[in-house]
Amino acid sequence: MEPLDVPAMADAAFMSAGHFSRRFRDAYSETPYSYLMTRRIERAQALLRSGSSVTDACFAVGCTSLGSFSARFSEIVGLSPSAYKRLDHRDLEAVPPCVAMHHLRPAR
Repeated sequence: MEPLDVPAMADAAFMSAGHFSRRFRDAYSETPYSYLMTRRIERAQALLRSGSSVTDACFAVGCTSLGSFSARFSEIVGLSPSAYKRLDHRDLEAVPPCVAMHHLRPAR
C-alpha cells in the first residue's frame, strides 16, 4: 500500500537507482513499478472476489485514482474491475489459497 521508493530500495541494496532497476528487471522481467502494480492488482482481485467494492479495493491496495486503477486492472486482467467482480468465483472456494494465488496471478 505504501508508495514505491526505488532510490531507497537501491540505497538499501548498495546500488544506484538505475542499476537497481536494471537488476530488478533482469530478475523479475518487469520494472519495480510494474511489479508493484501487478501485485496490487493481484490483491485487488482477491478483495473483489471477497465482496469489496471496486472503490474500496482501489484504495485498499494503495491506488489513489479510480480511473488509473481501473485502466491498469483492465490492462492486466483483461476485464474491468466491475466485470471481474460480477464473475462467479464460487468454484475457487474448494481450491487451497496457495493454489488459487498461483493460478490467478496476473501475467504481463
